[in-house]
Amino acid sequence: MNWGLVGAFAAAASYGAATILQAIGARRGGELSALDISLVRRLASSAPYLSGLLLDAVGFALSLAALRTLPLFTVEAIVSASLAVTAVLAAVVLNVRPAAREWTALLAVSAGLALLAVSAKRQSDANLSSLDRSLLVMAVVVVGAIGFIAARRRGAGHRADAWALGAMAGLMYGGAGIGARILHDPHPVWHMISDPALYAMALAGLIGTLMQAMALQRGTVTVVTSSTVVAETVMPAVIGICFLGDRPRHGAAGLAAAGFVLAVLGAIALARFGEAAVSPASGYPEFRLGTLPAP
Repeated sequence: MNWGLVGAFAAAASYGAATILQAIGARRGGELSALDISLVRRLASSAPYLSGLLLDAVGFALSLAALRTLPLFTVEAIVSASLAVTAVLAAVVLNVRPAAREWTALLAVSAGLALLAVSAKRQSDANLSSLDRSLLVMAVVVVGAIGFIAARRRGAGHRADAWALGAMAGLMYGGAGIGARILHDPHPVWHMISDPALYAMALAGLIGTLMQAMALQRGTVTVVTSSTVVAETVMPAVIGICFLGDRPRHGAAGLAAAGFVLAVLGAIALARFGEAAVSPASGYPEFRLGTLPAP
């Protein structure tokens, strides 16, 4: 059994359940205009958001384990299928019935995941120098700084802000995935603290979480999740193939490419199943399809 695939699918399940919880918590926190400690304090007081973060942590640990043995394009595409998990949970638990378009997207995701699973093979460790690993830290810092500037820019409107912040959150999550892929497996394990990839992972995860929270405050989950999925899957896949030697099983490149495209496009089509709102009458969260007005 390929335990890397098991970990990747389990990570998708964890992320899918976390999406709605985080959306509720982010919107309850009110809107802020910058990435600062005030946002952290508000989110820390939200039980739904913290529950979502806990599931995200579980998902991240599982995806980290998967990235030790599988290529980035396989793991990231499988993780993007968390939106299919969200859609299924919405249908089963919340009685939200998918339309024909969503059923088609679910079938596309399922077919894509099957192709990725068939084409997957165990990858060798990425042998990069300390300088190359340090470049990842620098890239995370640069994108984080751009995100800070974008968070303060209000001229383009909430929807454009949400899309941009969601995309940069996806770049950060992708950067964390790259860090996991290139992380050394030292002996003894505490020597890992000298690996720049470890700090790139931690910093990218933190910045990505804050950016996604701000994006969810400014726009719909559909817009935010779609831009995040694209950035989180495409960028690591390109870097993995071009620089880290990620490859599918011999003779299965076409299957891997088709599976990647089907899984990602299907996930984007399912993005609206993450929509969550708070009922003005009761103050309790309710879930629905469609577009949320900006808070």
